[in-house]
Amino acid sequence: MTTTDALSCEALEIWRGERRLCHGLSFRTEAGRALRLHGANGAGKTTLIRVLAGLSEPESGAVRWNDQILVEAGDGYRQSLAYLGHANGLKSNLTPVENLSAYVAMTGRPPAMSIADALARLGVGGVAERPCGSLSMGQQRRVALARLLLSRATLWLLDEPLTSLDAAGNELLVELIQAHVERRGIAIFATHQPLELANGVLHTITLGGAA
Repeated sequence: MTTTDALSCEALEIWRGERRLCHGLSFRTEAGRALRLHGANGAGKTTLIRVLAGLSEPESGAVRWNDQILVEAGDGYRQSLAYLGHANGLKSNLTPVENLSAYVAMTGRPPAMSIADALARLGVGGVAERPCGSLSMGQQRRVALARLLLSRATLWLLDEPLTSLDAAGNELLVELIQAHVERRGIAIFATHQPLELANGVLHTITLGGAA
């Protein structure tokens, strides 16, 4: 990770159907910082996260990674990104080990730690060989979050990462995000729930919308 890494938005206008979610949205989040996208249901948090991930296009404006628009940043951006959507994206008939092995293979890069260590860190090492469909929703979310520890990505984009987690899981996620930004990573996460970080590294943008 370098001190120059940054994700920025310039005058974003984003629509969902016939409804405009945001207009003129601009911000910049640099290495060692975190950004919380806050807002009620329907405010556009998920849509914005998808735009930042390059999965959707804004009506106007630009998203830049290290001052390059995403289409120009290309593979360099994708290799720098770990995206966790609202859904866990786990195959229910596969075990956590098998799901995470498939994820590592898809990245084409050596994992940052062993799968066993990542699952243990997330508190689900004891269910590593059980089919994910037999796990609780909280356990499945922890397995999905283990991808972050396996990834070597600088930028974490997380959509409602607290979904299905209990209080202990919430505290663990805060620890993971805090450690990531202290290693000069960037974390941008969408949530309507409280999530606080230490040392003044967290900035919040509140999106409008009705619940």
